Order: sequence, then C-alpha cells, then structure tokens
Amino acid sequence: MKLIKFGKPGQEKPGVIIDDKRYDVSHLVKDYDENFFSGDAIENLKSEINTQNLPEISADDRLGSPLARPSKIICVGLNYKDHAAETNAAIPQEPILFFKATTAIVGPNDDLIIPKTSTKTDWEVELAIVIGKKASYVSEENALEHVAGYVLHNDYSERAFQLERNGQWVKGKSCDTFAPIGPFIATPDEIEDVHNLRLWLKVNGEILQDGNTSNLIFDVPFIVSYISQFMTLLPGDIISTGTPAGVGLGQKPEPLYLKPGDVVELGIDGLGSSIQKVKAYGE
Repeated sequence: MKLIKFGKPGQEKPGVIIDDKRYDVSHLVKDYDENFFSGDAIENLKSEINTQNLPEISADDRLGSPLARPSKIICVGLNYKDHAAETNAAIPQEPILFFKATTAIVGPNDDLIIPKTSTKTDWEVELAIVIGKKASYVSEENALEHVAGYVLHNDYSERAFQLERNGQWVKGKSCDTFAPIGPFIATPDEIEDVHNLRLWLKVNGEILQDGNTSNLIFDVPFIVSYISQFMTLLPGDIISTGTPAGVGLGQKPEPLYLKPGDVVELGIDGLGSSIQKVKAYGE
C-alpha cells in the first residue's frame, strides 16, 4: 500500500495510491499518526479499501508529508562509505545519530526556504524508515517487524550551522522546510529489496547524487535495533538512514551550495520522486 496526505498546508487529509491513481480515505482514517501505525490499521485499511468505491483525488492537489508530525526524527550520519570519504571523515565504527526537529517537515514538493544568514545550504537524498510498532531493545532478527514502511526524505543541511557553530549537528539540520518527506509511504510489501534501491538527486537538472542502498554501512535491521537500545521508538517515528556521495560539501574543486532560483529533484526506486524550488527567506 502507498499512503499519502493531500490538501492545503495544515489541512491535509489521508489518502492512498492505487494503480497510480490517488484516492481519498479520510472517511476511513482520521490521520496517519502514532495511533494509526501502532495498531492493525494498515491491514484494516487494506481490507476496507477492497470493499469500497473510493473518491478519486485530482492529480493537481498538493501532497503534504504522508504522515502526521512524529514524536521524533532520528538521522544516521556518514552511513555510506563514499559520503564519508568525500567529507574526509573516518568510517564510523557505530552509527552516528542525531536529531532533526519535526518542525522541519514539509510536503515533498513544497519550496525550500534558505534560512536567514545561511551561506551553505546543502542537500542529502535519503531512504527513511517509518516505525510501525513500539520498539525498545529490539533484536536485529525482529527489527523489521517494527517497520511500517519506507519514504523518500531530503535531509537538507546548513553546513555552517552544522559544522562551524559549535555543539551538535541538530542546528544545521532543523531549519524550517529542511525535511521534505514523500510523496508517499510504501509499506514493506511494496519494496522487493530495501537494500538494493537506487537513490539519486539533481540540482538544476544535473545529477549530483547517484547511489544505492546496497552501499549502506549499517543496514535497516541493524539501525532499528541499534537505535532501540538507546531510546524507545514510537509508531510513526522516522529514521533517516544517511546519504551517498555527491552532496554540495563534497563537490570538487570546491563546495557547491544552494541559492535562490535553484531546483532540486530527487528520488528512490519504488518510493517516487520529489522536487523543491529554492527561495530566499522572506521571498
């Protein structure tokens, strides 16, 4: 199943994609939130959809983030060897974890707003995991039982805030509009092999990131299990699994950062694509 939310910002309703068409399921589901993901709602929704004539949604309707604001976004840093190399960082011996503020979440095709005083706004195409079952001290063997689905995420980063302003990376990761999510959440049955998905990103039509999840240093079951040793993961929580080489910070002969007027496009096999137009703050 593919889960979407559609409508104006702050007024989004739940929907689904079936055979590339969008349908409204707001009469069946209140929201794609912690309550929804914590129970049997996905299976119940599948059953109900098969017996109902659903209202179709216009392809012109805006898509929002396909889930309600979660309790947390946990990100994994330097989880591709080629990305670690381009940033002159050592290969991590354990996953590097950091938080991203949930207020950064926007729809997949909403504008990216460059923050005030920003000089180094960067991009990162990432596979994100949506938690579907409360997870605490989960084993690797059982980790996938706690996954509701997967979703495309652009983990925008302001490198000066992140690396030059002291403290933790969260400052450079959490600006408004820095977490476009979607277009849809794909349930695990939609993805043949989550560890063999191409992920790519273009800036102004030029491919700058072109990687594959087969190159993850720490794979999905390990990440879910590992994080659950330190904190409880709640249904609807997002884990963003890292980015391959090709970020602006790693461009040669010198870094390349976003400016107003740029257009960023990205996608992952089986998880669709998104596009963000870059605007200045206050524009």
